[in-house]
Amino acid sequence: MSERIVDPERAVRLARAILSDVVFYNPEAVRLGIEHDDVFERLEPELTEAHDYFESRVDEGVVQKTNAWGRALVDVLVYRSGHVHSRIW
Repeated sequence: MSERIVDPERAVRLARAILSDVVFYNPEAVRLGIEHDDVFERLEPELTEAHDYFESRVDEGVVQKTNAWGRALVDVLVYRSGHVHSRIW
């Protein structure tokens, strides 16, 4: 395997790409999860696998300092789903 990512911007891009794939391959689960306010529980296996992959590719210090994964969750999973009717927005 290649060396771990140490550039924070690359880590952010990787997190966004990984989560974009999760959304792309699970659009119905994302929609239902947003509608029923259980998106993280509904996608738990996919998000766990995606997060594990992210952490395997990014330097531990970068993971801890950047919160790239958390930012990408909000930007990709939540913000892009703003058109879906939800009780929380």
